[in-house]
Amino acid sequence: MEARIILVEPKNEENIGAVARVTKNFGFSDLCLVRPPDIGKKAFSVASHAYDLLSACTIVDSVEAAIAGSALVAGTTAKLGFSVNRHMRMPFFSPHELREKAEGKSGTLSLLFGREDMGLLNEEIMQCDIVVYIPTSPVYPVMNLSHAVAVVLYELRDVESESGERELACVEDKEQLFAHLRTFLDEIEYREHKREKTMLMLRRILGRAELTPREVRTLRGILSKAEWKIEREEDST
Repeated sequence: MEARIILVEPKNEENIGAVARVTKNFGFSDLCLVRPPDIGKKAFSVASHAYDLLSACTIVDSVEAAIAGSALVAGTTAKLGFSVNRHMRMPFFSPHELREKAEGKSGTLSLLFGREDMGLLNEEIMQCDIVVYIPTSPVYPVMNLSHAVAVVLYELRDVESESGERELACVEDKEQLFAHLRTFLDEIEYREHKREKTMLMLRRILGRAELTPREVRTLRGILSKAEWKIEREEDST
């Protein structure tokens, strides 16, 4: 898979330059920034010989635009979550386990890294297929942004494409599936207070499943058949 490094609202231009540098260190080139600060001399100074990569980075206004066309979206977190938010950030994958998921797959792997002060918001984590967590000391678990990027890219640095790669469904197709699932829950009058948590669980389950385009179409076909059956039974009563 091709990796896309996405920084969501980075606060510090020096960190942007440092991320550009480690991105090039490990042989990657697709850097995307979501609503970054002005990128000036400090960023380019820290980027050093990754000046070209920083100059060519993509700047967008939303996470949705950043992950467009992705086959797998991985959000990074230093918080594993608990109680009602447990399914938001768990189960998690280590960078090495992420590598195992990326091997032998085609398409773009988007890696989301959050703000230096507060990381990724819950609504941004919800858009991810899987969550990645770097095991660190519980005494001080939050890493510097560029250091976290370096650890993840170190694991992914030599992932090679293989013949007969498995094609994964793109994020847009999966979003259509999730919208269909939400509609289906409404149609079967699934308990309203459980819908959001159930949708999140389905996102995590299906995100780990690495769905192909055909599998997405099959699941939507099953939903459509169930909807047709329900409607037919209601008409006959």
